Amino acid sequence: MYDLQLYQYVLIALLFVWSGFVRSGLGFGGAVLTLPFLLLVVDDPLVFLPIIGVHLMFFSFLITWQNRQRVKRAASENGKDISTIDWKYLRFAMSIMIVPKLIGILGLLTLPASLMSSIIYCIVIGYAISYVLNRPFKSNSRGLDILFLILGGYVSGTSLIGAPLIAAVFASHVSREKLRDTLFVLWFILVLIKLTSFVIAGVDLQLIHHLWLLPCAYIGHLFGERLHNKLLGAESKVFFRVLGSVLILVSTLGLIRTLI
Repeated sequence: MYDLQLYQYVLIALLFVWSGFVRSGLGFGGAVLTLPFLLLVVDDPLVFLPIIGVHLMFFSFLITWQNRQRVKRAASENGKDISTIDWKYLRFAMSIMIVPKLIGILGLLTLPASLMSSIIYCIVIGYAISYVLNRPFKSNSRGLDILFLILGGYVSGTSLIGAPLIAAVFASHVSREKLRDTLFVLWFILVLIKLTSFVIAGVDLQLIHHLWLLPCAYIGHLFGERLHNKLLGAESKVFFRVLGSVLILVSTLGLIRTLI
């Protein structure tokens, strides 16, 4: 990412503002709702995944720490210390996801960039269709839970966009007040595994670009925090339908470009 045109750097900066906004506003989706657009600028997932991964770890820690401080202040008033993380279910999910996660990472590091881009576009189109139809992935059985966790772990290993599948399972088993923080701890662990594999494999982590892209993501994070309630309010269905339609269009164009 050292020899791009000025307009490409501007587009990348704006897209990382968007990723911070989505991540903070929804609790997930910073990668799945941003990566298709980034691949239209530079068609190589390995260019952006290290940057997205570091941002995900940073903001996961930041938001979880902020929520923990808020809960501690509330707990000091009534004399009870309440954890914001469901560690029991987190351990169960990780025991299922770890092997598919590692297999997905191996595929990312060994398959051609154009093939991985095509796979990412296809996965995003599947997610986007569920947004447009207002039929998000749901898990209502133990067998489906395990299947979603396996698939989510594998997709997370290939591209960090397995969040919708994983979140569908966690939403069925983790209480609402613990869901967001539990997911953020999970993202932190999954990304740490991925970044470690990148270091071992000698992947360029694009460290110099973190200096200007992290502030961009933080700007989006601030807007996401302010608009969190609105995004999850009554109009969220319309928001997701519009977003899903745009993702289908962008991913389809990107898929056609990689296949030509």
